[in-house]
Amino acid sequence: VQLQASGGGLVQVGGSLRLSCVVPRGTFSRQTIGWFRQTPGKEREFVAVIRGSSGGGRTYYSDAVKGRFTISRDNAENTVYLQMNSLRPEDTAVYYCAGDFSIMTSEIRVPRSYEYWGQGTQVTVSS
Repeated sequence: VQLQASGGGLVQVGGSLRLSCVVPRGTFSRQTIGWFRQTPGKEREFVAVIRGSSGGGRTYYSDAVKGRFTISRDNAENTVYLQMNSLRPEDTAVYYCAGDFSIMTSEIRVPRSYEYWGQGTQVTVSS
């Protein structure tokens, strides 16, 4: 299962970006899709996740982005979006989307719990 992440770029502090993660049609509704980010020398960090149909489409966020980022699913486009508002310099990172068909709620914030990963997309927030 190949995920395709895109939408990164350079933005000023306080600006917005929307990341996209295209999921193969036919698997989309069943997968939990998460967004993670990573900076050099640091471990991959949980950002947000949206459950698949079996999980009721519930969303979860890290404390660092809650209230600023919104994760959503577009079933017609088999795409998961991460709308990022009020961006800060500390949001600068490579962002990855990840998917899995069977993941427990207790594991959704753990990168190694996900089987499928997209390529990263760079987000740079300049001050």
